[in-house]
Amino acid sequence: MAAPLRRLFIVKPIWNRLRSSVVPVDVCNAVTSRAVSVRAREGARGRPWRSSAAWWVALSAACLSCADAEQQQLRHGIRPNYDKKTGRLVQLDYDSDKNGRVDTWTVMNGAKPVESRIDRNEDGRIERWEFYSDTGDLTKVGFSRNGDGEADAWAFPGADHTVQKIEISSTHDEHRIDRWEYYDASKAGPDGQGALVRAEQDTDDDGKPDKWETYDGGALETVAFDENGDGIADRRLTYRGATLVLIESQPDASGRYATQTTVK
Repeated sequence: MAAPLRRLFIVKPIWNRLRSSVVPVDVCNAVTSRAVSVRAREGARGRPWRSSAAWWVALSAACLSCADAEQQQLRHGIRPNYDKKTGRLVQLDYDSDKNGRVDTWTVMNGAKPVESRIDRNEDGRIERWEFYSDTGDLTKVGFSRNGDGEADAWAFPGADHTVQKIEISSTHDEHRIDRWEYYDASKAGPDGQGALVRAEQDTDDDGKPDKWETYDGGALETVAFDENGDGIADRRLTYRGATLVLIESQPDASGRYATQTTVK
């Protein structure tokens, strides 16, 4: 279950593909602001004729810049949407495979991305959500594991932009997480992403982990269970490869297991 989620996460954020096409919008907004400031400044100096001429020159430049920006975006399969009152960019509609159907919607705050919703298979249901910081960096990715349009897993990147943690909810509620997976970037695989090293799970829905897993080289190494609800593992299974080799139980105060059974 973890490996497919990690592969979903490492797909490059959609904003990386949109970013270069949004740059002209910054230029457009800057020129428009310049036009407005010129009119205000010259008018304040009591030079209405000069103000009017300068304003029209600046505004014409702004219009040409905006037109060029929109044409470039449309060539890339991007359709910008602006606030009708302020002219501010509020959303980018993106046809990623250029088949004539929009499959990605990115909410924008001007030139800054806020959130993307992605329907890669174009079945009308979102299966990936991307959330960004004020600097456009990816902060969280939501997934619909069942493809039903509802997020039930969320991945978080570390400082190195590799997946650090994945939270999973069997109830599709990010406030009721029942499985946590942790990844180690120092044990990166061929894809450059860290390997799954441990996981915790809440199997009885009481909000506390009662099952713990460790992994080595991507393979399950141990599984421990809290069988009396005290938050301490009472039984642990150890695997070599996919084979169960050891069962331990009856831990003492130090966490050592008094009973050990070798499985042959």
